[in-house]
Amino acid sequence: MSDAAAALPISRGRRIQLRLEIVIVLGLSLGASAVYSIVSIIAKLTSKVALADQSATLNGSQSPREWLDFTYQFLGIFFALFPVALVLYLLWRPGQSSFTRLGFDFTQPGTDLKRGIGLLVIIGIPGLALYLVGRALGFTVAVVPAPLDSFWWTIPILIFSALRSALSEELIVVGYLFTRLAELGWSRWNIIISSAILRGSYHLYQGIGPFFGNVAMGIVFGWCYTRWGRTMPLVIAHWILDIASFVGYPLALAWWPDLLAPSVLPTPTPTLTPSPAPTN
Repeated sequence: MSDAAAALPISRGRRIQLRLEIVIVLGLSLGASAVYSIVSIIAKLTSKVALADQSATLNGSQSPREWLDFTYQFLGIFFALFPVALVLYLLWRPGQSSFTRLGFDFTQPGTDLKRGIGLLVIIGIPGLALYLVGRALGFTVAVVPAPLDSFWWTIPILIFSALRSALSEELIVVGYLFTRLAELGWSRWNIIISSAILRGSYHLYQGIGPFFGNVAMGIVFGWCYTRWGRTMPLVIAHWILDIASFVGYPLALAWWPDLLAPSVLPTPTPTLTPSPAPTN
């Protein structure tokens, strides 16, 4: 994203079209998740059960039958990727693919990997610390990222779910939204802050702590995108972070049972559609 692109004048009709397009895209994806998440946190805060004693599950079992559980898990993740396909289609233009436009390609593999790992360190460690502090202080629910039974397909599905989360959040909330808001003439920091607040809002079902943690993550990721013009490092960092969260949950639970174990049964989390995997 560049200031030059943001400064290009557009017609009133095109401005209206872009605004409607943004509403539709977010309504089909993470904007809907944000609304469900806001309702969820209101329900949790007004419950008779303390927030610290409540929980939320991310990758819950969909059926007691193994083959059916796998089918539901796979289909939920697969169809949740269609909004990502939609924004890639909408941003495609003659002479430049949307992959190139968003910096989501393999033209800089070494640089992207180094930047992604750097972001992982910057975001991952403080994020975990904030979650543990939130649990200790009672303003974060117990998040159960991987309650699936252990089957041969469990880890591949969790990795696929982590990829879905990384692609959805970074290509829609950063790549797509930054591009369209720049075309509408928004300033760089207005875009970064707005995107970060959206990122935090669809994590509100996890509690107040994760909201602020994800807003901070959104600010860092957004600033990096405006500097690098590439979403690939963001996707790499997000994907690895979620894989570590999903696959490493049983080990972390064994280390910190008092902080991570839910006091009550996990509650459903907001979804992108009536039955896909929730945002993470």
